[in-house]
Amino acid sequence: MAIDTGADPSGAPHQLTEALGTDYFSVRHRFNPQQWDTFMAVRKFVDHEVLPVAAEAWDAAQMSWEVINRLPELGVVGDDIEGNGCPGLDPLSCGLVAMELARGDGSLATFHAVQSGLAMKAIDMLGSDEQRARFLPGMARLDIVGAFGLTEPDHGSDSVSLETTARRDGDEWVLDGRKRWIGNGSVAHRTVVWARNTESGDVHGFVVDTTTPGYAASVIPRKGSMRSVWQADIHLDGVRVPESDRLPGARTFKDTGRVLATTRGTCAWIALGHATAGYDAALRYALERTQFGKPLASLQIVQQRLVKMLAELTGMQLYCMQIAQLAEEGDLSPTIAGLAKMNNTSKARWILSEARDLLGGNGILLDNHVMRHMADIESVHTFEGTETIQTLIVGREITGLGAFT
Repeated sequence: MAIDTGADPSGAPHQLTEALGTDYFSVRHRFNPQQWDTFMAVRKFVDHEVLPVAAEAWDAAQMSWEVINRLPELGVVGDDIEGNGCPGLDPLSCGLVAMELARGDGSLATFHAVQSGLAMKAIDMLGSDEQRARFLPGMARLDIVGAFGLTEPDHGSDSVSLETTARRDGDEWVLDGRKRWIGNGSVAHRTVVWARNTESGDVHGFVVDTTTPGYAASVIPRKGSMRSVWQADIHLDGVRVPESDRLPGARTFKDTGRVLATTRGTCAWIALGHATAGYDAALRYALERTQFGKPLASLQIVQQRLVKMLAELTGMQLYCMQIAQLAEEGDLSPTIAGLAKMNNTSKARWILSEARDLLGGNGILLDNHVMRHMADIESVHTFEGTETIQTLIVGREITGLGAFT
């Protein structure tokens, strides 16, 4: 299908990754009017405001605050959270937003996923009514930037073994420990920190004011992926948090896992966005690039490769449409979301590798975007559970035998 994205009628050069229309199986016919409007609003935003600045920000490893601060105007911050100023989007709309943001800039999609899907979702799912009313409206407006402090230097895939501690002292808790790879951690106003109760051994969640003495965050430098969203090392040295900022619904690590399960499907949509950008770039380049007196797209081997890319991309779309339907019906299990994440990140890596190759030497130029997406998909492939971990989780379910603790 050909989608009108409001492209410049003056004949200005297209972005290679500007949306060409990749809906070969016509899944768009399943969108209701509200879903279509959300999809098109974000798509136009990406084509006209995100893509023109994404490469420069990535190259400079700078966050694009002018773009980030536009997200509340789109009515997407907070995803499916209802009330307290949040948009209350349905699952398909949430997925489409994640896909389109990633098609433009994986760093922007990651910022949004941390803000809406981790920090805000933790407060919504596990917080009190008072905490939801106190934090969520400001977070939906981006007056309050959030982060999600779970991963530690020595605990990634085995985050259940976290060592950060929480000690009760009167009406306060004292937090000590370290966190690593915390998206938004150095720019957040509030970080949801997960720590182990020194008395009970249970895992609790705390909404930590990042101006509190003892909270120190530093940007992890020299990344080769997701360069325009910052991850942080966080040190917690006697950080005092009032009891009123402890999430009452966070009693064990299973509660932490409930939050993470809601974001795993989002990763499948983000991977789809990266892959779509790669396919769009490869198709447009093959149509516009002339070699040996004819377009690259006229060569049989190029057509074969483009068709195989489209076949994998279409499969990724169907995965995403089905997990959205299951989520709408309340039947999306963590293992189904994990299988979708595992499949889509793997397929996206292959599609982007093909796209880079089809662009030849031009494929490594940031201005052509493919190399940026190729690097960024490596982060998606790893966070929210690596392919190996997702494989073992699904394997445990289908065999009844656990290959890890």
